[in-house]
Amino acid sequence: MSKRRIYLYDTTLRDGLQGRGVDLTLEDRFTVAQWLNSFGIAYIEGGWPGSSPKDTAFFDQCPPLDKARLTAFGMTQRARLEAKNDEVLMAVLNSPVNTVCLVGKNSIVHVLDALEIPPEENLQLITDSIRLSVSLGKEVLFDAEHVFDGYKADPEYTLACLKAAYESGASWLVLCDTNGGTLPHEIDKIVREIAQALPKARFGIHCHNDTGNAVANSLMAVMASPQVQMIQGTLNGVGERCGNADLVTLIPTLAQKLGYDTGVTDENLVNLKCLSQSFDALRDEDPNPQAPYVGESAFTHKAGLHVSAILKNPPNYEHTEPASVGNRRAILMSDKSGLSNLRHNLKELGINGDINETAILAALKQREFEGFSYDGALGSFAVLALRESGRLHDYFKIASFHVTDGKKRNAQDRLEGSARARVKVRMGKSSITARGNGLGPVHALDSALRNALVELYPELDGVHLIDYRVRILNPSEATGAKTRVRITSQNTTSGVIWETVGVSTDIIEASLQALEDSYLFKLALAHVEQRALPRRPTRAQSPHGTVRHNDVCGGALIAAPV
Repeated sequence: MSKRRIYLYDTTLRDGLQGRGVDLTLEDRFTVAQWLNSFGIAYIEGGWPGSSPKDTAFFDQCPPLDKARLTAFGMTQRARLEAKNDEVLMAVLNSPVNTVCLVGKNSIVHVLDALEIPPEENLQLITDSIRLSVSLGKEVLFDAEHVFDGYKADPEYTLACLKAAYESGASWLVLCDTNGGTLPHEIDKIVREIAQALPKARFGIHCHNDTGNAVANSLMAVMASPQVQMIQGTLNGVGERCGNADLVTLIPTLAQKLGYDTGVTDENLVNLKCLSQSFDALRDEDPNPQAPYVGESAFTHKAGLHVSAILKNPPNYEHTEPASVGNRRAILMSDKSGLSNLRHNLKELGINGDINETAILAALKQREFEGFSYDGALGSFAVLALRESGRLHDYFKIASFHVTDGKKRNAQDRLEGSARARVKVRMGKSSITARGNGLGPVHALDSALRNALVELYPELDGVHLIDYRVRILNPSEATGAKTRVRITSQNTTSGVIWETVGVSTDIIEASLQALEDSYLFKLALAHVEQRALPRRPTRAQSPHGTVRHNDVCGGALIAAPV
């Protein structure tokens, strides 16, 4: 028995770009289109030809797609114009693509208030626009704007609009929850009634996320009627206001939970996390750690009871196999951890042999009580475990440090200056004192520490701080409060990242603790980088002229010509 096919329609390059802060260069758009094409998306909406030079250039210059249908978006003809004389419509129909998606009014309220024309005239606009498009050999999707709100206000008129589009030759009637305010039970009822009224039509669903229900509404529409065979959405749910239905969430849900054929093969589905995070990297955005399926927290487990059960049988606390979507399981260490958490992480780090597990767990919980947090700070946990086991090599130890930081106003009345630091480091029986300058005290300390260590340990030259966060743990103590510093470091050669943590009433000391752990981790456990730690998506130019985004989940790669 063949699976029911659901066609995926991606509108990232049109509707998605209407989202706040979402901006892509022309080359970026080509890259995304090629990713989507390779991934198995059936339709890719590239924009609105004629609406901007960039949109027009995209259709004129986009490399050919061998799988997906490139689609041009536009609107039905304007009032008081013949379709063939409407330059806005003709810019879409003259674009070099075979598929167009035309938006038209379906709500009597919008026809009267926005278009300010008689209801019958709107029906004629829909009819004439689609007939002309079909006569030019175009596959036409009718983007039924405000169809759900319109149906609630006047179901007869909304059905008349849909019927006019269908009888004029539209291949798809796309039901749009334009305002994003329709709830799942309303979607179910209205889709069923519309499908019954037009039993031979094929429908799509296009949902916005203003109530947080875009994914649920899309699924509800598909399940309401077998005539709904298309879902429209965007990568990571980007889009205007609260965004669009998230295709990254929808694809595995459709395939794994509902058993539909989405056109995305299992071989491509394992690149889902790579696709999602590569798109974030393209926009210079951090991935959402709590994104379903692909987020860093999606298969993360912390409580000892859960971890014990999941290590025996993963489905106990996981709804699907992480690797099937390119993700992986993470077992965190915290004061809620048990021996199962500890043993798993020690194994991942390659720390084995004669280990005092009880002492490590007790030390960790005590330090968490003092304000340290090892939740995600695998670098500091590894250093703690080695130290408590008496197996941390005497690479170096900070004996003392001194920092000065001063600024004064220059001729332009701006504060300027630099920080200076001196660090004394013990290495076995010898010691070395080094100095460093920086834009601030932490930068200066890092420079001094590097100057002391890099000659003996040149591998530290590739370690760089990429994130720095501070939290006040007891704000009631005001300026005397205890601070927690979390540092994210990256090996610039491999892209591998790790976190370390420091705690003190002195923010400089807390920063130095985290820096020290970072370097000790690199020296003591460099061999586990590729196996136990994630890699951050990076953008780099390959020798073959492709933009490459390495994912953080096993080295998968999506490449696109530019």
